[in-house]
Amino acid sequence: MIVFTNGCFDILHPGHYDLLARARALGSKLIVGINSDASVRKIKGPERPILTQDERAAALNALPFVDEVVIFNEPTPEVLIRRILPDVLVKGGDWSADEIVGSDHVLKNGGKVISLPLLEGFSSSIIVERIREAGRKSEPQRASLSSDTIALSLEQHIKVFENLIVQQSDVISECAEILLDTVRKGKKVLICGNGGSAADAQHIAAEFVGRYETERRALPAIALTTDTSAITALANDYSFERIFARQVEALANEGDCLIAISTSGSSPNVIAAVMTARGRGCRVIGMTGENGKKLASLSDACVMVPSGRTARIQEAHITVAHIWCEMVDEMINNSEPSNESSRSNI
Repeated sequence: MIVFTNGCFDILHPGHYDLLARARALGSKLIVGINSDASVRKIKGPERPILTQDERAAALNALPFVDEVVIFNEPTPEVLIRRILPDVLVKGGDWSADEIVGSDHVLKNGGKVISLPLLEGFSSSIIVERIREAGRKSEPQRASLSSDTIALSLEQHIKVFENLIVQQSDVISECAEILLDTVRKGKKVLICGNGGSAADAQHIAAEFVGRYETERRALPAIALTTDTSAITALANDYSFERIFARQVEALANEGDCLIAISTSGSSPNVIAAVMTARGRGCRVIGMTGENGKKLASLSDACVMVPSGRTARIQEAHITVAHIWCEMVDEMINNSEPSNESSRSNI
């Protein structure tokens, strides 16, 4: 009986050992899929992984309860799972069964999908942060330009945007290409998020349906945050977790694109929408912060703003969205006739 699990496994710790040993006990062979270095960077940012894919594979292969290690370069192990067709698919308890990529294929073939509770207190990301914190304590601290809230907030904003240019320019461009490909093929863009991210969803949809800075044809985009009758009915009749997923189920077609916005990267209703979109053959663009691993690992491309502060993340999100609008406008107008520029008052 083949058991499959996957992850980055960057810096092995007791939590990993515990999970892998219990996974192996569920069958006769344990295959572990690990994200390639390029895939880890997309999920956890440009400073990861700490260990290369070959180093991580060697460490896992040395464990007595691991039978085989396979490196995959895609954002998710879905293709690998389809090929292996394990009898048991296992993930850690921070993933519910309906969030586990590949679960539909395994269940369809009579297999089991199991979310195992994690050993508390262990995380590669926590270990990395401890190391970084120790380094910060040993460095002389730069005095702030001012203790004033205004100056401090603007300093943070500038620093985040400087890091955004260095770390996320390539993925911002990749997302713009996905959006352009979507609208060129006559498909639509769906957008969802909560709170401030819901406002961003509406803002982005308005820019696509109307225009950004140059006149061009209207582009099909729908914010899933605006229909109060649908949202309240779905929250009441199903659950708040289903308010976006059910709309995706109703509106999305193969080839459409979902922009999923979550500053934490773990909002249950956004993740549910992502899983539904993936199941319907849609591509997914994620927008999150530096800790948004879950959303990033489920997206075809994901902008991870290098900050853990919600306000700074949201400020970057709308700027990135405006960049996408500008890039899409340019790409469309390079191939289609354009009229005189006229900016909307959005």
